[in-house]
Amino acid sequence: MIFLTRRGHIEGNIGTESEGEGVETRPGQLPHAVSHRAGAHPWQPPGHDLLRAGSPSRRWFLRAGLSGIAGLSAAQWLGLRAAAAPSTTSAPKSVILLWLSGGPSHLDMWDPKPNAPAEIRGPFGTIATSVPGVRFCEHLPRQAAIMDKLTVIRTMDCSASDHTPITLQAGNPLARRTNDGRDGGGYPSMGSVAAKFRGPNAPGMPPFVGLASSWAADVWGAGHMGAGFEPVKGSELAGRFRLPKGVDLDRVAGRDALRAQFDQLRTELDTGDGMKLVDQYTRQALELVRSGKAQHAFELDREDPRTRDAYGRGSLGSKALLARRLVEAGVTFVLVSGAWGYFDHHGDHVVWKGIEKGLKPLLPQVDQALAALVLDLEARGLLDQTLVVMMGEFGRSPTINREGGREHWANVMSLVLAGGGLRHGQVIGATDRRGDSILERKVMPQDLAATVFTHLGIDPEAHWISGQGRPTPIVVEGGRAITELF
Repeated sequence: MIFLTRRGHIEGNIGTESEGEGVETRPGQLPHAVSHRAGAHPWQPPGHDLLRAGSPSRRWFLRAGLSGIAGLSAAQWLGLRAAAAPSTTSAPKSVILLWLSGGPSHLDMWDPKPNAPAEIRGPFGTIATSVPGVRFCEHLPRQAAIMDKLTVIRTMDCSASDHTPITLQAGNPLARRTNDGRDGGGYPSMGSVAAKFRGPNAPGMPPFVGLASSWAADVWGAGHMGAGFEPVKGSELAGRFRLPKGVDLDRVAGRDALRAQFDQLRTELDTGDGMKLVDQYTRQALELVRSGKAQHAFELDREDPRTRDAYGRGSLGSKALLARRLVEAGVTFVLVSGAWGYFDHHGDHVVWKGIEKGLKPLLPQVDQALAALVLDLEARGLLDQTLVVMMGEFGRSPTINREGGREHWANVMSLVLAGGGLRHGQVIGATDRRGDSILERKVMPQDLAATVFTHLGIDPEAHWISGQGRPTPIVVEGGRAITELF
């Protein structure tokens, strides 16, 4: 790999999400308005495990020497990880991105306008936070109580963003939905950049894991950066590294020895180091099974029931807790989505309803999940090394429509940051009195990317090499880390 710098299913229900959970929509697959109507979702085949814990097959070792991750064996996966990312010797740094798919309403969450007319301010009241002068929606009391540990950016310019995760998860206004089979322009997500330039925080763990039921709709991957930097599907990784009934470590080791004898014939014919590397990664795969580290991270039942209750046992809360366990185990970047499109509150005529009937039931659970994650990371001494981001793809329109909802609004959106050893207890930027547009301190997607990479110890001026041999910047169009945070 060539690196150029500037010098050269945890499944559950959350609110009414069951109607949208698991829906896989790809650009161009359905018209947007059609996809909103109940019963119009495209069919998606159910998830399946290539390795089933209860099946003591004689081929187990070849399947979990050998457990498929996105079509790769564990040995191949470890090899890709080694080729894909440099080993990290600096202090562990990680990112948890809580993705509010659909476009959360800034006016009804973190940027309320209590003095505006009713059709703008919406149906909710506001409450004071722990930072004087800062007010949140009344249905976010837990976040209000820890505002001194949060930063709210009220002026993210999302004008380049569409109804996909591409632009904001890439932190790149050039990465866009195109509907022509070339979505994103080849640019990678921030998680894939982390996978390439930082790698995992612990040997044998993937650097980038996605926890989402609807992959194409809620997770942006590596673009043209390469398959070695794609996120691992958490729903497929869970359970892959567990010994099935009837198979013990002695038997597995014996099969490993038998396999090694056959491979020795090929090794003697191989004049290069290819087979030696295959052997090395196969041994690492076996050791991953032996250690149980990856499997252990996915076992939520090991958590104290009180901790699980603190996060909430719905989809978002369970995945947020799982994200904490994954960064604790050595994953660098974890993306969490509670359900596809569940913040797309156009009104009561669509599956996700409007502000009162759709958003209101979600807010306590979003409030609970973020607050619990921040406090849990702090209690475990992990908050300074873990940057938590909560956001969606854009905001919602200033005026409540006839159906009790708000439309897409790409002028501006709010997002929340916590942890990462950054300066918090502040609001960055201000919108106008209607929440319509940016009044002061515009923040761009590329500024967010530069901030995330700086936290991870990645030079924001670094480049990656495209398949055409072109050096491509990881931060475009003059993006700079958000100075108020440092």
